[in-house]
Parts: sequence; structure tokens; C-alpha cells
Amino acid sequence: MPVANAETDVLIVGGGPVGLTARALLARWGVRALLVEKHRELSPFPRSRLVNVRSMEIFRQLGLAARITADAFAPEYGRVRFRDTLRDRDFATAAMVGVNAPVPESPVIGVVTSQDRLEPTLLAAVDAPMRFGVELVDLVEEAEGVVALLVDHRRGEEARVRARQVVAADGASSTIRQRLGIDTTGPGAIGGFTTVVFDADLDRWCARRPAGVYFTAHGTFLPLYPEGGWAWLAPTPEDAGRADWPGLVSRALGADSDVPVDVLRVQHWVMNGFVAERFRHGRILLAGDAAHAVPIIGGLGMNAGVADAHNLCWKLAGVVQGWAEPSLLETYEAERQPVAQQTLHQAVANTRLLLQVQNRRREQLRAGGAAPAQVELPWSEQYFAQLGLVLGVTYRSDAVLTDGSAPPEPGTDYVPTAEPGRRLPHLRLTRDRSTLDTLGEWFTLLTPDPARWEQQAAAPWPLHIEALPVEHTDLCGLRPHGALLVRPDGHIGARWRDRPPSDAALQRALTAITRSTAPRQPGTR
Repeated sequence: MPVANAETDVLIVGGGPVGLTARALLARWGVRALLVEKHRELSPFPRSRLVNVRSMEIFRQLGLAARITADAFAPEYGRVRFRDTLRDRDFATAAMVGVNAPVPESPVIGVVTSQDRLEPTLLAAVDAPMRFGVELVDLVEEAEGVVALLVDHRRGEEARVRARQVVAADGASSTIRQRLGIDTTGPGAIGGFTTVVFDADLDRWCARRPAGVYFTAHGTFLPLYPEGGWAWLAPTPEDAGRADWPGLVSRALGADSDVPVDVLRVQHWVMNGFVAERFRHGRILLAGDAAHAVPIIGGLGMNAGVADAHNLCWKLAGVVQGWAEPSLLETYEAERQPVAQQTLHQAVANTRLLLQVQNRRREQLRAGGAAPAQVELPWSEQYFAQLGLVLGVTYRSDAVLTDGSAPPEPGTDYVPTAEPGRRLPHLRLTRDRSTLDTLGEWFTLLTPDPARWEQQAAAPWPLHIEALPVEHTDLCGLRPHGALLVRPDGHIGARWRDRPPSDAALQRALTAITRSTAPRQPGTR
């Protein structure tokens, strides 16, 4: 029996980290949003394991970084180790740069944590509507919005929700993407894998050499929580329904292992690699794995989805609140799709590099004799950490006003710059305050000469003007009266190297970035 129709500004479909992040960001903007998740609760499986430094910057902006860090592993777990079996010594190891120790390029540090530890923190971050056990089964785009048909499996009821915009964060097998007929490019399904969650006392082999990931010839071992618990990840066997999971895990631990293994959960899943050909269909926007699914090596997938939400939500807020035109949403795909392609390319490269390490070890063992204590890694720590991809993303769209400077080439190294389109560099304003702390639900103008710029009208756009210490002007490419206009997602939208060319320079830039040919008052439609 249908329930009464409802309305919301934004309907979010999918209650994973991406949907939950979008819910929290939109709530901070004061945008009405309803999140629906077809499962009856948050996932009990660990799934994604790494919150990288850029995601932690976003969570710091939401006031969540300290809580996430408190529930996560200590920094020394920010390392990968390679072993023949878990009980053997390391034959190779590498640090997760930006996780194992602070980096000077950010005020925060990434963490190793399990997705089932992260999601409750995101859920509790804001008091905004969320409905579990509710599945989207149909949607129709109309002139003024989208009408979604929802089924509440707990109550056996249907409801129609009218939303101005829809965010599809419903995973790699996205129902919405398939309904819209949006194709994908890339290798597609790479293989079937199984995650076995288990309890066992493995301290004798791991406590003195902690890591977030132990790669072995018999599967991957992952410590789940600081207080205990493990997961084992391996290709799904042919007769998975009859598999002896405790026995398989015990054999993977090493020959003659006498450690009792208590299997708690088993999950079969498919590793995918693709990018959607479109991220937008009218008022419907794809985010996270619905838009791009990448192999897990390097921990890039979930973090790319969090960055999707960060890029998208300020634009949705502008459209809903009236200080941006709907055409601003066109820049979401223009900015995030190239990043998704780079991310997929890097994840595939990471997977190949990992296989090179394991193949070298197998070659050594086949050759006989005493194998060397260490295998030389086929990458530098900077390469495998991909800080250039994490912190050095460059956006090119109509929401970025270039100033003639040449865009940097994408790469794995990160060099802080203040070129338009780049993330604002982390620079200290005071001992405890970063330039990144000036960002929020507004545009930020950073300038060594605030008085000159305060004379320029910025209504109706939300804008804060902040003083930039003169010692940072050279790195930012500014002279004494210049300024950076930073978008709410922390990317530089415009730069004036010196004094503004006119008294209307700021207003013209905000008009161009938000596509507002005739700005309306906030709240109007």
C-alpha cells in the first residue's frame, strides 16, 4: 500500500561511505537530503581499509578527523609487508606515505581503518534523514525534478519521493546507472574474490612487525581493528559453497600452523575496473563506485568516491540555494571523470607492481639455494603512495578560470602550487591553523591585502576573506595586492597575481564559476 508522497531537495541512493559523506556535506550546507539504503543496516564487512590524507582533510572539515583517528590503527600500521606465508619473515616492505607518518604537504595524516568502523562515524555525523531497508525500484525525470519509487522492505510499503536532484551512490552494480543505460569503459570484472573475517591470535608473527596489509603467496591478511580481528582475502575457489574456510585460512597461515581459526563471516565479491561513460543524466549524478570502480591495490577507490562527493555537494547546494545555475553541475563530470580514469590507470599499475614483487620471489625460490632476505621493490615509495594523484589533482572546467599558467603534468609526485584548478596548498597561518582551515560552506578569498578586496561586493555568494601572510605569497604566485579565490571544495577557482583589474573582478569571477548570468537571491528557485 503506497504511503504519502514526500519531497526533498536531494535524494541520495546508497548508504556506503560516499553516500554518507554526501549526506553530511549537504547537511552542513543546509540542504534537505534523504538517503535510502536497500540493506537493513550498515555493512558488517571491513571492505575498504585506507582513508588517505585527502579524505582525512575532507573529514577534518566535517569535524570528524579526530574521531576517525581515535578508532583507527596507530601510524606504524601504515605499511605493507610481503611474506611467503604469514608466519615467515618479510621479503619486502614499503610504507604508505601520508599514513605511516605525517607529510609536510598536509595538516592531517591518513589512517588504516576498516569501512565498518568508518561508516558509523559518518552516519552519526549529522542529524539528517536516512532510511534503511528502502530500495529504489524506479525513477522518472520530469521538468522540475525526479520522481523515485521506493519500496520499504521492512513495512512492505511503497512511497514516491520527488527530488530536485538525485545522487546515485549505489555501488559498482548500480541499479540507477543500469536503468539510465549508461555504459562503462575499462577491463570490467577482473575476478571473483572472497573475504573471510576471522578471529585468531597472530601476535607471535605480527605484533613486532605491524602492517595494514600482509601480502602472501596464499592470500592477503588484514588486521581489522586495534583491539583484534582479522580478514583473509583470496580468489574465490570453484566450489565455494563447500569450502572449508577455517582449513583454508590455517593453510594460508603456514604449514603446521597450530593457531585456532574462528571464522565469523564470509563474503564473496567481484573486483571491478571501469569508468562510466557519463557521470550525469539530467538531474541524476553518479558518484563513487557507481561512476568508477577500481582494483583495491593502493586503496584508491573509496577515497576517490569521497572526493566525488566533495566536488559535487557544493555545486548541488549552489543550485538548490539559488546562487548557482543548474548548468554548474555539468562541471562535475568534466572534473571528476578524468580523475577517475587516472585512478583506474594507477590502480591497475599498482596491481601489476604487486604481482612483480611476488613473481620475483617465486623465481628466487625456483632457483633453489638460499633466497635473499629482501626482494628489491619495482617502485619508489613516492610512486606507490601516489601523493600526486591524492593531493595533486588538477581540475579543468568552466568552474575554473585559468590565468595563462601551464597546468602541471599529472604524476605520482606531488609539488604544491596555487595554479587555478589545483587543491589549495597547505600553508601555516598560525601554529595551529592551516590555509585549509579557512575553507567551509563558502568561497574563500586569500589575499595579503584584505582591505582592497573587501570593497568588492560578493552577494549573493557565500564568501569569506582571509589574510594571507606575506611569506606565502611567492609559493602562491601572488604579489602584494593579489588574491586566490578558492572554491568550497578547496580547489582554486581563480587567481589574480596582483591588484584586481576592476572593482567588479571578484563578482565577475564568481558569476563565471557558478554560471550565474543573473544571480538570484539565496533560497529562490
